Amino acid sequence: MTGSESPVVVVLSESMEPGFARGDILFLHMSEDPIRAGEIVVFNVDGRDIPIVHRVIKVHERKDTGEVYVLTKGDNNEEDDRALYARGQHWLQRRHIMGRAVGFLPYVGWVTIIMTERPIIKYVLIGALGLLVITSKD
Repeated sequence: MTGSESPVVVVLSESMEPGFARGDILFLHMSEDPIRAGEIVVFNVDGRDIPIVHRVIKVHERKDTGEVYVLTKGDNNEEDDRALYARGQHWLQRRHIMGRAVGFLPYVGWVTIIMTERPIIKYVLIGALGLLVITSKD
């Protein structure tokens, strides 16, 4: 329905502040429309497990093949993202892009971040819920 392999992602760093803060949830959509400079996209880089949320700053289309290449940058970063891309890669191709940001919920993703960064909290919460189920009466 959204055209994206992952329609919801959590912002994990401060690289897109002030527009998006760490812990914001982004809703993604991917269509066949051309990718344009200024759009916020979520992309995967070969060799990295975690997707990145950054803004497209340049779009390059090869005249001979029609292939589109994009360059991204975090709004709060000094440099473009070439240092984040795979070794020898200078541009992203469409296959790297998971989707475009079309909406967000501020701070809701903190639950995911806390449970990932502090697994003990996840286990305490699961234990408390289990205890509640065991001790509750019908």
